[in-house]
Amino acid sequence: MLRSPGFLRNVALTLLSAGAIAFAGIAQAEDDPLRVGMSGGYFPFTFVEQDTLKGFEVDVMEAVADEMGTEVAFETANFSGLFGMLESGRIDTIANQITITDERQAKYVFTEPYVYDGAQVVVKKGNDTTSGVEDLKGKSVAVNLGSNYEQLLRELPYADEIDIRTYESNIEQDTALGRVDAFVMDRVSASQVIKEKPLPLELAGKPFSEIRNALPFRDTEEGRELRDRVDQALATLREDGTLTDISERWFGTDITRP
Repeated sequence: MLRSPGFLRNVALTLLSAGAIAFAGIAQAEDDPLRVGMSGGYFPFTFVEQDTLKGFEVDVMEAVADEMGTEVAFETANFSGLFGMLESGRIDTIANQITITDERQAKYVFTEPYVYDGAQVVVKKGNDTTSGVEDLKGKSVAVNLGSNYEQLLRELPYADEIDIRTYESNIEQDTALGRVDAFVMDRVSASQVIKEKPLPLELAGKPFSEIRNALPFRDTEEGRELRDRVDQALATLREDGTLTDISERWFGTDITRP
């Protein structure tokens, strides 16, 4: 059964400085809140509307905390700083469409995936020069700083012919204004941006890489123990249909299963 979206919400909309004191060595007690980092700027997964943090990731993590019998405390920061916050122990995990990659698996432990998606090229509406990833040669392409999409583009055989630009935000607006030729994000988010925001954008071709999103934790004894507790909660929510309900409410389809 779907948990009510506002249940056990404890939102801390605080941009943390890089000089904060680290608490990585302190184990989390079972009654401590689950500290979740997210950008608050990746619609519709995590975004701020009328000073309230909302999105698919917010609802999922509230349901996870509910299932675990604890509270959740959200911390927002630029996406590029979230992994530093995780490593320093200022947060326990990141819920911001975190894709499992070999590089990340070498540093962190992950839950089982709870989102299945694909990397998507998006262009300004009417752009007939870019019909997919194969047409990105000689083009300027924006990606969010710290995301895995830059790496996906650099793995293309013609990557040296693409002008890859990293942004903290506004990749949709700059593409719509013609400041860059295209941007890359996951297909689900791109489809929702086109549907919900008044921007002249359109999908270009099909997804060019399958991505699986999961929750990362520090690779320590405490981190692995917390990962296992969260993983069990996710498994229960998957089995009882809660994840499906949350996904269908936000996207009209189930993105939580392959």
